Amino acid sequence: MGATVDVVIPAFNEEASLPLVLAAIPQPPVRRVVVTDNNSSDATAEVAERGGAVVVFEPRAGYGAACLRALTHLRDNDPPEIVVFLDADYSDRPEELPAVIAPIVADRAEVVIGSRVLGEREPGALLPQARMGNIVACGLIRLLYRHRYTDLGPFRAIRWDALERLRMRDRDFGWTAELQVKALRHRMRVTEVPVSYRKRVGVSKITGTVKGTVLAGYKILFTVLRYSLGSMERDR
Repeated sequence: MGATVDVVIPAFNEEASLPLVLAAIPQPPVRRVVVTDNNSSDATAEVAERGGAVVVFEPRAGYGAACLRALTHLRDNDPPEIVVFLDADYSDRPEELPAVIAPIVADRAEVVIGSRVLGEREPGALLPQARMGNIVACGLIRLLYRHRYTDLGPFRAIRWDALERLRMRDRDFGWTAELQVKALRHRMRVTEVPVSYRKRVGVSKITGTVKGTVLAGYKILFTVLRYSLGSMERDR
């Protein structure tokens, strides 16, 4: 029997794209999909349920808050061996999930980041501000942690026991950076695999606005710097 794999999808007003994401998730290997409705004003929850997902609700806005709420549900309801994180906007290609989890299944890694930089990108999918943010954040991680990441992409997988050791806490834009730098601080086996990336359905709530871009950039850099300082107590 293969490893149990659950998928977490944070979603805020993604009623148009979410059905496409859910339909493309390969089952098997995926056992269960948990969608966090992050206080949507549209039919996100309804389309998630119709698509076969378990729906949980998180009223506090924030990508990290939505992820943490889904993880609480998994923790209380037969946790998987592997957790995969996907965006709800259909920019990721869920059918590539087996390639993302493959290094973990083969016991070559505990954390796998799907790199949009290493994979094929639809023209215009990765906005200039996102590309620049990636370059700066990954460069800072390389300088401070001596590890070369190419991306802070949302399509990622991690062993459940490894995720629990990280004690994730960020509730908004710093979630992806927190996971990646904490994995390095805990000396986990981390790797990247190429993933495809296409234009999202709808407008990004982060890089689609100036305010979102500035706030996200600030929080990501703050997170990278924060966990480079002090002892491991800072991770708790």
